[in-house]
Amino acid sequence: MMSAASDTRREPHSEVQHARKVDTHVATLSWDELDDQAVDTARILAADAVEKVGNGHPGTAMSLAPLAYLLFQKVMRRDPHDNEWIGRDRFILSVGHSSLTQYVQLYYGGYGLELDDLKALRTWGSKTPGHPEYGHTDGVEITTGPLGQGLASAVGFAYASRYERGLFDPDADAGTSPFDHNIYVIAGDGDMEEGVTSEASSLAGHQKLGNLIAFYDSNQISIEDDTNIALSEDVKARYESYGWHVQTVDFKKTGQYVEDKQELFDAIEAAKAVTDQPSLIIVKTIIGWPSPKKQNTGKIHGSALGAEELAAVKTVLGFDPAKTFDVDPKVLERTRGAVERGAADHAEWQKSFDAWAAANPDRKKLLDRILSGALPEGVDAALPSFPAGTDVATRAASGKVLSALGPVIPELWGGSADLAESNNTTIEGVPSFIPTEHSTHEWSGNPYGRTLHFGIREHAMGSILSGIVLHGNTRPYGGTFLIFSDYMRPAVRLAALMKAPAIYVWTHDSVALGADGPTHQPVEQLTALRAIPGLDIVRPADANETAWAWKTILERRNGPAGIALSRQNLPVFERGDGDATGDTFASAKNVSKGAYVLAEAPGGTPDVILIATGSEVQFAVEARTALKAKGVNARVVSFPCQEWFDEQDAAYRESVLPASVKARASIDAGLALTWKPYLGDAGRSVSIEHFGASADYETLYREYGITTEALVAAAEASIAAANN
Repeated sequence: MMSAASDTRREPHSEVQHARKVDTHVATLSWDELDDQAVDTARILAADAVEKVGNGHPGTAMSLAPLAYLLFQKVMRRDPHDNEWIGRDRFILSVGHSSLTQYVQLYYGGYGLELDDLKALRTWGSKTPGHPEYGHTDGVEITTGPLGQGLASAVGFAYASRYERGLFDPDADAGTSPFDHNIYVIAGDGDMEEGVTSEASSLAGHQKLGNLIAFYDSNQISIEDDTNIALSEDVKARYESYGWHVQTVDFKKTGQYVEDKQELFDAIEAAKAVTDQPSLIIVKTIIGWPSPKKQNTGKIHGSALGAEELAAVKTVLGFDPAKTFDVDPKVLERTRGAVERGAADHAEWQKSFDAWAAANPDRKKLLDRILSGALPEGVDAALPSFPAGTDVATRAASGKVLSALGPVIPELWGGSADLAESNNTTIEGVPSFIPTEHSTHEWSGNPYGRTLHFGIREHAMGSILSGIVLHGNTRPYGGTFLIFSDYMRPAVRLAALMKAPAIYVWTHDSVALGADGPTHQPVEQLTALRAIPGLDIVRPADANETAWAWKTILERRNGPAGIALSRQNLPVFERGDGDATGDTFASAKNVSKGAYVLAEAPGGTPDVILIATGSEVQFAVEARTALKAKGVNARVVSFPCQEWFDEQDAAYRESVLPASVKARASIDAGLALTWKPYLGDAGRSVSIEHFGASADYETLYREYGITTEALVAAAEASIAAANN
């Protein structure tokens, strides 16, 4: 079934590349005084909520109320009672500090928030944290807060929607597929200033992501007040140069502040009709409107209005200043109509989905499996086995694993930040994910291809991967050198916070990359990455560990994982089929446990335990032999993933690192910090606690003491310390 499904992936007709319906009729906006009252009530609720807790961001939520209401009540196709509906439009609030923009609409629309939740804004245990959190509040698609991440990840959502269209319904005409929908995102001045949005927006234009519609709330106010102090570029021209379709809706154009909902609605409809470009709608607003004294100032951006000013706002809008969280039942009755509309839209969509499922039974089976998160049959059989006695860089082994798994796992796709040949991230024989006209002599592709090209945009790559995995259950990966994980770290941290199972392929994993020198030689990166809660860092010791590490990563869906791979060749160990016994090394399948006894101590009872990871495991194996010649029995523990080992039960951990063996020594071509918990007081580390230098890796290992001899000495020192 997998091969058959994979074979159906073909270049789509040009008119369906972006999977968006172009309506032939003119859409009309239904809007009355009750809608105006609902918008004004949303402003007051935002101000009341911040006033009650004493901190937060009321101003943007006040001025964005018309746009948010328009989207949630008049534009987007969503079912408030089914936030997992795959046919829904996606909404991303990139200005995450303005969380009330979303929370009020979730309350209005019947998504599960009630008035008491708005009253509990930013307090312990509430459903309304300071910034929207994925998995915490129903209706929130992604965790946002650090500016730029929402808009950048929205590009990933659009990537995923197109790729999934290619997997499940590539031949349907535009607008006729149950997999067609739009991605809406609200961004602000801060998002436009953050560099990650420039990276991602450039890619969005290059990819012609026609179902991505972004709103730029251009209120020109940040914490330091007027953004003219730091922002003077022409954002419209910048986005046009990226290849975006750009419109401007200026509420201030007449000299009076007029929130023209019809003009905004028309701009949205025009954006939906543009299928070969992402759209940016610049909305020129006044932050905090209609606050008499604080509108259009930095004071209303990130602090409460104060009792006097809040009362003044309520008076201007015709509300009773003495009342708080006052919602007219007629307003709520109107907005909760979203539940019935959503159910009707969902039911209508279900008809098209059922028709698709009946016509495409194999693809329906594929969809069901992917949504379940289960891997297909045949993964174990497809994993390559590397012969012992050969020398293979783990980056090269990883590339062979990807090419072997590609035909079996059609949801596996990815690429590199312009380092494909070095990262070995290309699945052999698959086209690139690009508009056909962007094919080059080296790379041929189509909009439904599988090989991703991020260019030298590591930060955007990380954000896009998060967007892809949050949109659906496909398994994307992105590669670069381990040193450049620093450029990705904000996106990686958010992926860990969201438990989003993105995969990062980080190669050239130590000073052993050689003569490029200290700027490219990771020393502290593995330690820094291991410090991120919820991020798995996997550093395999040889080619076969690499294969089984990939399988384990793909089986797990509870958070992101980074696989750290060597540039240099490493020996492939001779192994048995099970656990280590005598002089027979353990099977590489044990990688899934995070750490395992690779080679048992001669005689069975260890005098010392040698702990090693990645390319340094070979030195532990050699040290075991050297210590045996000295009458010392050493157990070798291969430790590819600290996070996976820490998940094992106490009995297993004790079997690998028995408390009775106090003498322990670790070797890792980086900082020793994260090995200390496994070493105990008598333990010793062979490590690198400084930056590298420009030289071949053999010289660097010798000069920095990453050697068998150094590990033997550390083991002997640990034995002496344990016996004192």
